[in-house]
Amino acid sequence: MNTRGTADARGAVGSASWGPAARVHGMGTSIFTEMTELARSTGAVNLGQGVPELESPAALLKDVADAVLAGNNQYPPAVGFPALREAVAAHQLRRYGLDYRPQGEVLITTGATEALAAALLALCDPGDEIIAFDPCYDAYAADARLAGARLVGVPLVLDGDGFALDADALRAAVSPRSRVLLLNTPHNPTGKVFTAGELALIAEVCVEHALTVVTDEVYEHLAYDGARHLPIAALPGMRERTVVISSAGKTFNVTGWKVGWVCGPAPLVAAVGAAKQFLTYASGTPYQEALARMLGSVEEWAGELRTTLSSHRDLLTDGLTRAGLRPFRAEAGYFVQADVRPWGYEDGVRFCRELPERAGVVAIPTSAFYVSADAPAWLVRFSFCKREESIRTAVEQLISAE
Repeated sequence: MNTRGTADARGAVGSASWGPAARVHGMGTSIFTEMTELARSTGAVNLGQGVPELESPAALLKDVADAVLAGNNQYPPAVGFPALREAVAAHQLRRYGLDYRPQGEVLITTGATEALAAALLALCDPGDEIIAFDPCYDAYAADARLAGARLVGVPLVLDGDGFALDADALRAAVSPRSRVLLLNTPHNPTGKVFTAGELALIAEVCVEHALTVVTDEVYEHLAYDGARHLPIAALPGMRERTVVISSAGKTFNVTGWKVGWVCGPAPLVAAVGAAKQFLTYASGTPYQEALARMLGSVEEWAGELRTTLSSHRDLLTDGLTRAGLRPFRAEAGYFVQADVRPWGYEDGVRFCRELPERAGVVAIPTSAFYVSADAPAWLVRFSFCKREESIRTAVEQLISAE
């Protein structure tokens, strides 16, 4: 019998069901893809994506090459090489005083992106709510959706030339369905480092409402001007409810290697591992081996990288100001936010679509990172993890286009 009939709204025909699932509806071409293509087609300087143009440690690259040539190219253990898990645990203890057992409380993942997806799949059920601070990394909403949960954005408020926590908005966002609080500090895309006072307030809310915390700390080594990253897991009562996520990509300028890690209490890490094993199982054998040796000397390398990046940030911030835009303070990370209204734009999307032809520069509208409806449409994100020559060229072109 022919069951094919007219297509329904989902793409089903008759009683047959075909086509993509609702959970991936709308996850197609994004503003990031559009802006990257604009950069390619116009030859514009791409300050949109956070892809570093800076060098990686020479010793780390040699170690990887040696590991590949030595034949270390097969699956690593599902939980990661013991040496890297030990190095991650030692790093957490040395830097933050957080004591994790390499066996059972540290898990190696295919980048922080996989760790975030696995964590939300493992810790949320359909109908749960996940609280995050808005604007936020675009993968958060997608991961929540894949888990059947809903991401609830708590907007960070503009505070002078920076961003601040709105305590009342955070408390108002908590509901009986709240399950996880997803905290990104240092924060992408604003460059904010949450203060000790803000973290204490967040911790208080999480304890009061029995929330599990998932942290995204991939910029942990890239805080500037004397600011220092403080993991919320180090606060009283938080270690036992917090899954800490970080990675090597931003710290060592090796974003293509996709090596990340999860630290936390054994029951939570085991749950994340249960989901992770059916995503990639395991990856990055030669990279894991090399990073296990490099992580012990991260402080010296990261100090030099911070000096370079803060100099590039200052160059870009000064250039945006001279071009007539209004930049906000970037305390960490790769990005500077700017108010584009001085150029006559109320809409950052239109600004970014016209900027490559007008100034030969590509940026990203910050509205692409907002979950909540009240996003300031006039904010735009510029990246400074580029070569100095790239930033100078972009600045000169912006000033000329004013």
